Amino acid sequence: MEIQMNHVAGSPSSSSSDPNSYQNPNPNQMQSWWEAISKARSRIHVLSSILSSSSSPSISSLADSDRPARSLLESSEAYLSLSSSLSHPHSGSGDDPLCQWLYETFQSSDPDLRLVVLSFVPLLSGLYLSRIISLASDSPSPSLAGFEAVLLSIYGSEVKARAGKPILISIPDLSQPSLYDAPRNKQSSRVSVQSRQSVGVLSAPLEPQLAVKSTKRACIVAVALDCYYKQISQMPSWSKVDLCQFAADWAGKNCPCRYEFDTDEIGNENGNGDFSLNGNGNGNGNDIEIRDSEEENEVGETVEVMGKLRIGDDCNEDGVSRGVRIPLPWELLQPVLRILGHCLLAPLNSQEVRDSASVAIRCLYARANHDIVPQAILATRSLIQLDKRARLAAKEAAIANAASNANTPSKAKKPEILLMSK
Repeated sequence: MEIQMNHVAGSPSSSSSDPNSYQNPNPNQMQSWWEAISKARSRIHVLSSILSSSSSPSISSLADSDRPARSLLESSEAYLSLSSSLSHPHSGSGDDPLCQWLYETFQSSDPDLRLVVLSFVPLLSGLYLSRIISLASDSPSPSLAGFEAVLLSIYGSEVKARAGKPILISIPDLSQPSLYDAPRNKQSSRVSVQSRQSVGVLSAPLEPQLAVKSTKRACIVAVALDCYYKQISQMPSWSKVDLCQFAADWAGKNCPCRYEFDTDEIGNENGNGDFSLNGNGNGNGNDIEIRDSEEENEVGETVEVMGKLRIGDDCNEDGVSRGVRIPLPWELLQPVLRILGHCLLAPLNSQEVRDSASVAIRCLYARANHDIVPQAILATRSLIQLDKRARLAAKEAAIANAASNANTPSKAKKPEILLMSK
């Protein structure tokens, strides 16, 4: 018996069952965790010293949380403070401290800190491309080396990750039946036919860039937006709204073609691109027969929304547009459309994100029609149809839910018993 006990005590399994082995965790893991926390707190304190004194106390308090980098990513106040500073007309130069902070923060090995920088990619891309186009005629044009340094840093990380290889996709042979199709002819199914799969190039190999050249500008920004799209599930909603607003500004908001898919719901379109509620376009509204009050409310709400869009066509809430109409090559449109597709159809997005994406995709559809880009026309048209179907399904579900609640009989109340003391 003693021999057996000694054998068990000396076995390798005894060391794993020893409770003392779990009391001391791996010191390397603890050290790396503490280094990440210290690095994030240091970056937050540096950011707090750069921003204005009014927002510094609230931002510096984020360093006291258990996950400071994640708290910074999810802080709307911090995002608005950085957005306000980056939107300043003289921002984006080579000595801009905020651009330097973003550049140095992205070099960190902490994934949460890198996500913080990626959340500003829509804002940086929108400001950079809009200023490059609007200031192209100025001489000399102000330096935007700060914006370019951050975008080049993100581009360089993607070049290193791809290792000079393209991104390929396999397109199946549609002439062959799929695994879910029953073959019509059993004899022909025995004959093995070699399936011919074609390979498409989704993205060509990336070349290292030391500076942002005019011929590579769209490619560099597109790669940065693609990196943003890869992490879009972790991006805050206000960052997605910024992308949607800039996409609408890039496409241009003055074209009435963006209302093409909404004419059936709003009414007929007159020559000025305005919509009237009557059938003949005279504007008196006496010839319309509204079938039910629900349809009337829907038309009124749609006209009100479109009216707001026409009043502030190229302006934001402050009356100043941050973005301008820019050239939109297909390589830049691809990541933008992927992001807008997520903003339109992802179930966890807020209604503000979906509405902003709905406006942006209609502006891009109108722009694609004017530029005659078949790929963009097909993609934007498909997204608009999916958006309309999703909104219609949500509306029908809400009506059905309201009807079921109205038809559900309520439980009979029990008679109240009053106890009186004698």
